[in-house]
Amino acid sequence: YHPAPLSEKSPTDTFVEEVRVLYKLPVNYSITSGDEKGYFLIHPSNGIVRTSKNPKVEDFPVNFKVRATDSSNAAIFNEVEVKVEVIDENDFSPVFPSSLLEERLPEHSPATQIVQLKAQDNDTGRNGFLTYGILNGQGLKFRINETTGILYSTAPFDYEEEPTEYQVVVYAEDDGIPEKKRGYCTVVIKITD
Repeated sequence: YHPAPLSEKSPTDTFVEEVRVLYKLPVNYSITSGDEKGYFLIHPSNGIVRTSKNPKVEDFPVNFKVRATDSSNAAIFNEVEVKVEVIDENDFSPVFPSSLLEERLPEHSPATQIVQLKAQDNDTGRNGFLTYGILNGQGLKFRINETTGILYSTAPFDYEEEPTEYQVVVYAEDDGIPEKKRGYCTVVIKITD
């Protein structure tokens, strides 16, 4: 048996699987091995498996054996394996160390690296895998490397002809399931004379 994965937020008494045998006489169901941490209970007569506590992602997958025993003769039985997996929920949003940064950029600088942004996400796996982007393009004057988080200017600026300050809102987005989460940082770029 390989039931649908449980959420790490599954409450106690969540239905997991119904184990059934084809047998003419009544049987008793029991979990014989593999569930050392006691995550599951099985109803002795109907074979319905339920959670006995909240699953912890780091303990899964769990493979346990269910035994169906003839209710009048314990020497007659059969066993089957049940494999249960748990989905790691996307608990955390990415967070930048500071929500506001100020950088200076001399006028007439060729396209150049301005700052490397680094967000933190306390989830693991794909829920903690981050990509970076720019929320407001500021007229294509800036770009960001989506994997490294390095913010670049795309052309030189003229202190006398253009605005002397730009606000670029950068986001970090995780690859979370069921939904992606974002964190934001505003970079104020001051063009210097």
